[in-house]
Amino acid sequence: MIGMYYITLLTEIGIYSIAALGLNITMGYAGQVNLGQAAFVGIGAITSALLTLDLHLSFWIGFLAAGLMSLLIGVLLGAVSIRLKHDFLAITTIGFNFIVVGVFEYYSVFGGTTGLIGIPPPRILGHSVWGFNFMVLVYIILALAAAGTWWIEKSWLGRAFQAIREDEEAAQTMGIDPRKYKILAFAIGAALAGFSGSLLAHFKTSITYQNFGFDKSIEILTMSILGGMDSIPGAITGAAVVKLLPEVFRPFVEYRLVVYSIVIVLVLVFMPQGILGRNSPLLEWLRGGSSGERSNP
Repeated sequence: MIGMYYITLLTEIGIYSIAALGLNITMGYAGQVNLGQAAFVGIGAITSALLTLDLHLSFWIGFLAAGLMSLLIGVLLGAVSIRLKHDFLAITTIGFNFIVVGVFEYYSVFGGTTGLIGIPPPRILGHSVWGFNFMVLVYIILALAAAGTWWIEKSWLGRAFQAIREDEEAAQTMGIDPRKYKILAFAIGAALAGFSGSLLAHFKTSITYQNFGFDKSIEILTMSILGGMDSIPGAITGAAVVKLLPEVFRPFVEYRLVVYSIVIVLVLVFMPQGILGRNSPLLEWLRGGSSGERSNP
């Protein structure tokens, strides 16, 4: 059995991998800037927490509602995004993150400055799911999210997203409605963030506005960029790197952040496509190695 420290670390990697997958759909596939992904994580967390705390509904209802609420708000933000260019859209999503945090912090119904506590863990067949079992649940949901993302990537939907990312005007001449698909990309990415927020709330059993501040959006963005914005394994790898590096450098307490930052910069310099992004040097090397092994008698 692995210790609770490692269970906690692996569980958080799984939860944030789901949020990073959502950001990959919005930014990596569709090319729409979103610097406020943590706001959707917070919306999902608050929705799920309130439904289970105040209305005493099951985790599963709260989980689905978290994704749906984030999706609906993602549709609204997506509708705004179709009128904005990249720079203005980046500013808008940053402002959206601060607005969400401000609303949750100001109104006591959302927990106020103290947050929400006593959030119950999920229950399956009458038994509470926590610790190792909760980690398994997270990775099952992550596998489903990754499978759904893979389907989107290979389907007509993914091809439409990528066409808009490469050349919006050319995509429009091919009969693709950029407005519809931009909104859809925001909605899907937001829904995945909402699901991850629900898991985060029931894992921690207490949440505050600090769990989804702008710094968390930057953290999720870093996961996507480091791993590779158009890669499913990249999103998971990026989440693992961002969560593990501070722990690896924990002995260097005074210089941990400096070393951590240097490592990230070096990765971005030598692997601008991300660690496992398309055409990244590491991915090409792995493919070359696999090809070489197959070609040898």
